[in-house]
Amino acid sequence: MADRATPPFSVVLGTDYAGKSAALKELAGRAGGVRIVSADEELLDPGHSLIARLRRGLVGDVMPALHHDYSADFMLTMLQTAVLHLRDSIMRSPAGAPVLVDSYYYKMLAKCRLTGLDEHPLFDWWRSFPRPQQVIFLEVSAETAWRRCGEGRDLNPLEHYGQHGDRASFESFQADLNEALREEVRSLPVSFIGEQDQVSTVAQQIQEVLGVHELV
Repeated sequence: MADRATPPFSVVLGTDYAGKSAALKELAGRAGGVRIVSADEELLDPGHSLIARLRRGLVGDVMPALHHDYSADFMLTMLQTAVLHLRDSIMRSPAGAPVLVDSYYYKMLAKCRLTGLDEHPLFDWWRSFPRPQQVIFLEVSAETAWRRCGEGRDLNPLEHYGQHGDRASFESFQADLNEALREEVRSLPVSFIGEQDQVSTVAQQIQEVLGVHELV
C-alpha cells in the first residue's frame, strides 16, 4: 500500500462539537460524489465494524481507567488503529471522486499533547503520512459547544482537563485544542467556515470549498 500513489484528499477539522460529524453525514447523503473517510460508526464502510468496537472500548473502558488499569502507551495503541484506518481508507479511495477525511490524525495528536503526551515515537510516524491538499476548519463558539455536549453530560475524558468535565475545564481544553490544531496545520492551505445555524449550510459551504456541486 505504501507504494501506491496517494489520491488527493482534504481534511475537515475543528474542536469538539464543532459539527463535523453532522456535516459529514449530511454530505454522505447528498449526490455530490464526495467520498467520506471517517472512523465514526455511522460513516464507516461495510466490513469495518471492528473500528467502531475498538472506539467504544477506548472511550468506555480504557480512557476512564487510564494510568490505573491501562497505560498511556496502551491508549495510544488503540488510537493508532483509527489513525491507520483513516490512512488506509485514503489509499483505497478510487480515482476521481473528491475525498474528505474526518480530522485525520491531527485531532488525536493534538489531544494527546494536551493530556501530557508531548513526545511519542508514534507522533513522528503520523506526521510522515500523506499530506492533504487542504484543511477545512469548522469554527464554533464556546457557548454552542457547551450546549451541544449537554452542558457536560456527554463529555469523554479527552474533551476536558482534570477528572470532572465542568464548563471551565471544558472551555479551557477546547481553547488549547483550537490553538494546537491550528499549529499542526499551519503549513497547509486552510479554509475557515464560521458557525452556522443549519447543518445543510455547513455542508453546502464545504462543497463550495471542495468545488463540488450536488448532482440533480
